[in-house]
Amino acid sequence: MPPSRRLRERIRGGIAALAIATTTVTTATASGPHIASINMCTDQLLMILADPDQILGLSPYARDKARSWMAADAARFPLLSGEAEDVLELKPDLVVAGRYTKRATRELLKRQGLKVVEFDAVRSIDETKQQIRRMGETVGHPDRAAVQIARIDAAVARARAAVARKPLRVLSVSRRGWVSGGDTLTSSLLATIGVTNAAGDVHLKPSGGFASLETIVAARPDFIIVSEGDDFAEDQGRAFLLHPALRDLYPPDRRIVLPERLTVCGGPMLANALDRLVTEFERVSP
Repeated sequence: MPPSRRLRERIRGGIAALAIATTTVTTATASGPHIASINMCTDQLLMILADPDQILGLSPYARDKARSWMAADAARFPLLSGEAEDVLELKPDLVVAGRYTKRATRELLKRQGLKVVEFDAVRSIDETKQQIRRMGETVGHPDRAAVQIARIDAAVARARAAVARKPLRVLSVSRRGWVSGGDTLTSSLLATIGVTNAAGDVHLKPSGGFASLETIVAARPDFIIVSEGDDFAEDQGRAFLLHPALRDLYPPDRRIVLPERLTVCGGPMLANALDRLVTEFERVSP
């Protein structure tokens, strides 16, 4: 074969290889819409269900270790200010937000022609599974959503089996005496696995409310649920939980520790929350 012909063949081969490589890269990076999140709960759903290259940015609280279950994973992605300006600069295909994310920001993004998909705050396991399914469809990966829903269902089954051996009555108490009511995600977790929430005896609003120390003591739950298990009070809000009256009635072996980051949002982390409850019940139960 003459040198010029061999050269032409090599060039054609190189072009063909480049075309194949370009097609492969395009397929890999075009796995779904490019998305920005401006809410901590949508941050977490997005990180679990979307491909990394679909995520353009996350909310300012995505790396909050106390409240975000995926704080460590969020370090891989840019943090947004939560305002409309930096989202507009990214030119995402769509924006995911909470229904209660700053309304002015959401409306400005819509007026600028961006598609904003809004997610409600969830109050039950069923609502959580609906949101997981919806986010899976939004990012183009419904199969991943199905896997995460199955994880939650399996965790529910494990928890039910674990607590069926002994009826339990608990009360979830947070800083300054905030008690989770019956219409909350924590209450849904308890009810689903067969644990009674003593909040009904405290007579608060469905969403919960602040209860006095005397009211909490009078409710006499078997255990209280707290978000932290240490005995350090960094401020007055935390000091409430370490008051001698509560500390004497509910020492460490009568406190169920369920970190806030497992229940502040509805998502796949509920499977971890349920497994944590089982571990804690086994720790404190004789």
